[in-house]
Amino acid sequence: MRRSTRARRSSGNARSKRLLAVVGTLAVFGGVVAVTQISSAEDRRSNRTRPAAAACVAPSPGATAPSGRDGTTRTWQNGRWVRNHWGDGQQTVEECQEVREGEAPNGGSAIACPDVAGQLPEVPRRARAEVERNLNLLQTQIAEADRRLAAEGDKGEAFIRNSILQPLAGKRRATLDRITTAIDRFGPRPQGLRQLAECQVQPTGGNTGGGNNGGGNTGGGNNGGNTGGNNGGNNGGNNGGPGAGLGVLANDCDESQLQPHDGFQNGNRCVSTAFGEVGAAANNPSLLITDFPEQVGANQPFTLRVSTRNLVRDRFLAAGQGGYYVESSLLNEQGLVRGHFHTACRMLDSLDQPPAPQEVPAFFVATEDSRGGAEPDEVTIQIPGLPESGIAQCAVWAGDGSHRIPMMERANQTPAFDAVRIEVN
Repeated sequence: MRRSTRARRSSGNARSKRLLAVVGTLAVFGGVVAVTQISSAEDRRSNRTRPAAAACVAPSPGATAPSGRDGTTRTWQNGRWVRNHWGDGQQTVEECQEVREGEAPNGGSAIACPDVAGQLPEVPRRARAEVERNLNLLQTQIAEADRRLAAEGDKGEAFIRNSILQPLAGKRRATLDRITTAIDRFGPRPQGLRQLAECQVQPTGGNTGGGNNGGGNTGGGNNGGNTGGNNGGNNGGNNGGPGAGLGVLANDCDESQLQPHDGFQNGNRCVSTAFGEVGAAANNPSLLITDFPEQVGANQPFTLRVSTRNLVRDRFLAAGQGGYYVESSLLNEQGLVRGHFHTACRMLDSLDQPPAPQEVPAFFVATEDSRGGAEPDEVTIQIPGLPESGIAQCAVWAGDGSHRIPMMERANQTPAFDAVRIEVN
């Protein structure tokens, strides 16, 4: 069913399919702009207080994992855990209701714990099931502590320390010990996992700089960052700033008639977050779909293989929880973009006209795995099936921590995206 890249490239028909799909995807995704940085050094579960009028609504198609309710799933690939964030952090109605029931006057605070999955060595095959169970238990423990924080966080710092954080640390130590023992049975004993037991309370900070995953560098948040546009003011292009003499219409939101963007997925807003850091051309991200089926049956599971270069996949602010366009793009020490990548499949109603941009895809997931770098490496995306017959367009594109397509040094560089067409019978 699947063909190698080399074999596909020998087929003019397949090349035409890819070219048409790429052109169509560029038209849809080419206008997306945002910025970011999220660290897998922390596991966070947001207790952001939602407006009273906000209701728990069903997530978009493809926003939840194919099996189970958890919005984040892990698979073991090539010696590391790969995290898939379904629907960019959207929640099922049940998950949303659980969070809302636990919300209380402490408002925008959450339990922040050191990431464990990203610190593990290669897990022996026979230990993976037990390690996975205990990794899931760590997430459950954080969620339970978050609910208590929401309900009783107004009792003061001493109460939070003695009644929430210390018991959580004890549970985490026991779970980390079980992970250590499981790996030790079949491979080298991991060192230092107990040091990851201690957690702390941090603000979720959707509007005060930092997004909702506690990473927020300079200029995160809705009103953070460089709103002055390099000292050029709203018409900086005509006042000696960048773009002088080009008649720049605006480089901030000072004179916009739209309301400020708030980190959630709403249109008709003005984003004041600074774009952030752009790397050298040789360090700009790129990616490619390296393997895909040309035909599948309706509701038949299949996989895409995606190879990325110059994309450090360690930063993800859940867009469904207020992490959209709130954080400036940042580079790591090697000058590489920190972020993740998205995969989406949608059915095309026509091959002669572009699809309606507002329609939700049949499948969507964001992937981070604390890997990626200057050398190409590969991730497998497991798609549970597409429900309709017809032609599907499956696309992948890079995102920085806050879901904007990474910036390029030059205008004539191709952004980090790819797309293919698959016939669904």
